[in-house]
Amino acid sequence: MIRVILVDDHPVVRAGLAGILQAEPDVEVVGEAASATEAVTVARAQAPDVVLMDLRMPGGDGVMATAGVLEAAPSTRVVVLTTYESDADILGAVEAGAAGYLLKDASRAELVAAIRAAARGETVLAPSVATRLVDRMRHPHPADSLSPREVEVLRLVARGLSNAEIGRELYISEATVKTHLLRSFTKLGVSDRTAAVTSAIAAGLLAAS
Repeated sequence: MIRVILVDDHPVVRAGLAGILQAEPDVEVVGEAASATEAVTVARAQAPDVVLMDLRMPGGDGVMATAGVLEAAPSTRVVVLTTYESDADILGAVEAGAAGYLLKDASRAELVAAIRAAARGETVLAPSVATRLVDRMRHPHPADSLSPREVEVLRLVARGLSNAEIGRELYISEATVKTHLLRSFTKLGVSDRTAAVTSAIAAGLLAAS
């Protein structure tokens, strides 16, 4: 049996996914979570084969949750299931260790096939997502060298937070925030916060406000 956990903050979505998967003879839903924090807790307790992960949730996004799940249950395969397909979302999920990236308009057959493939150790990508990744590989941007943490710091800078506020948000010191920013400046070839955020937005790593 392929043991699956469903992570989505909408109960109706989780119920729909559970109904689809419970009809499959080789798939068992062993847990559900409505937030990033809860996803890590349930994954640690259940050690599932596959986690279906939403990207937009309270208590941290799906990228953070993916990294947390894989730390708590290293043998688990995370498949992102979302309506979002920006470069920032896709690259963030892949860098966090996601084994797949599907869109919520996937058919029932595609979803089940993706879960089985992920459980076998394969990578599963929606066609449009695969195209974006290939294009990104062919036409890299300096921002692609940014680490997930550096992107997260710039995301909070874009929201107008100070270094001290970013440190509190990410549970790191203000000095560490400054280090992340300076490394970002070097990689992007810029000298200030505004230019770094602008470059990251242009690269598709941050959403334009």
